[in-house]
Amino acid sequence: MARSGFRIWPLFLVFFLAAAGAGGYLAWRQKAPGPAAHFLPVPRYLGKATPLALELRAARGGLAGVEVRIVQGGADAVVFSRTFPGAPFDQRVEFRVEPAALGLKEGEAVLRVFAWDAFWRPLARDGLALAQPVTVDTTPPPLEVLSFTRYLDQGGSGVAVLRAPDASWAGVAAGGLEQPAFPVEGAPPGVLVALFALPWNQPAPFPLTAVARDEAGNTATRAIAAEIRPKRFPTDTIELRADFMSRAVAELLPQRNVSTQEELLEAFLVVNRDLRRQAAEATGRLGRSTQAAALWSGAFLQPPNTKVFANFAETRLYRWGGKEVDRQVHLGYDLASVQRAPVPAANGGTVVFTGPLTIYGNTVVLDHGLGLQTLYGHLSSIDVQEGSRVQKAQVLGRTGTTGLAVGDHLHYEVLLHGQPVTPVEWWDGKWIRDRVAGPLRDAGLGHLVEGS
Repeated sequence: MARSGFRIWPLFLVFFLAAAGAGGYLAWRQKAPGPAAHFLPVPRYLGKATPLALELRAARGGLAGVEVRIVQGGADAVVFSRTFPGAPFDQRVEFRVEPAALGLKEGEAVLRVFAWDAFWRPLARDGLALAQPVTVDTTPPPLEVLSFTRYLDQGGSGVAVLRAPDASWAGVAAGGLEQPAFPVEGAPPGVLVALFALPWNQPAPFPLTAVARDEAGNTATRAIAAEIRPKRFPTDTIELRADFMSRAVAELLPQRNVSTQEELLEAFLVVNRDLRRQAAEATGRLGRSTQAAALWSGAFLQPPNTKVFANFAETRLYRWGGKEVDRQVHLGYDLASVQRAPVPAANGGTVVFTGPLTIYGNTVVLDHGLGLQTLYGHLSSIDVQEGSRVQKAQVLGRTGTTGLAVGDHLHYEVLLHGQPVTPVEWWDGKWIRDRVAGPLRDAGLGHLVEGS
């Protein structure tokens, strides 16, 4: 009998070890982490219609599905659901939440994200991957237009003073182009100033609207009842010469091999089209590096003894071999005097760019605050550094022929939030007093433009 019991013991041990192994395996599968979820960006508010983006990642087995629910009080509603064929391990989903359609009220709520993977577990899991508290807010922010420039020109500039105390962003939409307003020193809380451009390439009249948005994405708008007058811009024809094209390509596209007339034209068109577009994109980015203060005083300075020989928003027809080969728009003034003439700052400001800027060659860009900037191109030399503060008439450099320039001259632009506007308005002291300083004084902000 003792020997028989001894023979049974190994069988029991084997069974015990097998059961323990199976239990451990099942416990391991049960404890395997479920999918992770996070919002990008993390929402704090839900407005009238809020877009959300959710990123999901499975640790095991790949993603099987996701469901997003919103809980408020006793209500629990499905916001979004999706299954994932093929069980991907990473997935990004986008959807919109419309609280009114879900019967939600303003106030606190929780977004609950349930995600499931294709990894088998002995016991089902609820799949809760994320609980994100939010505030439902569907009321647009208050917005009031206090004053504005009443007479405007296509391709020109204007100013509006807004009161938007609860807005996370406010500004002016001109022809669909949104431009920001700024809180300024000495203004009451919630009062903002917007300098804005009237697009040169939008036939006037077009809508002019004050806009305010809150953190929940709710938007308020108010019409600005200004008169926008249409403008006709000039056209010029430029007969291309091989020597000019060769010099431009050699400077601006040195990596390009050119051995025939056809290759020369092709390379020149890359300069005239692609590099011109790159310059516009760069000035658009620079327009965001502005100060929330008016750094200028009075009329802007036209360099002395200069003559305008190319106009703002002038359409240029480029001809080669008797045929039109390109058409571009010149968005500044070309000013000529003498070779290597000193280039003065048009007004006080901060240098935000110095260096080569594609077709503009050696360039200086000054920020005058509130989105207003001036650009000085084709310089032969630069005498200022980025970040330095300059005074009106301070020499920035010397004129030259760098970039896409025919002869020694200055290319001068005025930009608002990166959008070119006609310089002639800013050269006119009376226009500044009437169209900019006037509306600011009407709103009690005359201190911003003292001396104008």
